[in-house]
Amino acid sequence: MAEKKSKLVEIKTKPTAANVEEFINTVKDEQKRKDSFVLLEMMKKATGEEPVLWSNSIIGFGNKRFKSPATGREVDWLLIGFSPRKANLALYLSDHIQAHIVALDKLGKHKTGVGCLYINKLEEIDLKVLEGIIDASLNRK
Repeated sequence: MAEKKSKLVEIKTKPTAANVEEFINTVKDEQKRKDSFVLLEMMKKATGEEPVLWSNSIIGFGNKRFKSPATGREVDWLLIGFSPRKANLALYLSDHIQAHIVALDKLGKHKTGVGCLYINKLEEIDLKVLEGIIDASLNRK
């Protein structure tokens, strides 16, 4: 079977020059704002990268080009990141969420999507387990 040709796709979500800390300070919910600063430091430490605001709501660290095995399309995306959303904190990992199934059992209160981890408040989870998930995700890049 012939290999699919690569085609870099331009997506709407892009890195900006906006100040990440100023963005976090606009988060209305005080607990989410505090939790965002904790995640900011945790991900800075894990990646060794400075945060970048993608579009208007995602705080990303690093860069990775993802390629779809089905279509051959490629997209530039953040290596790891999070977004303080109204409903929860959405964490974007650099691998499939099911790769962390054992750790997720120990994490505490959370929900998952295909590539996202959703947490309401950091006080409801084990931060050491979350650090382990972040580190494991980065090591699988």
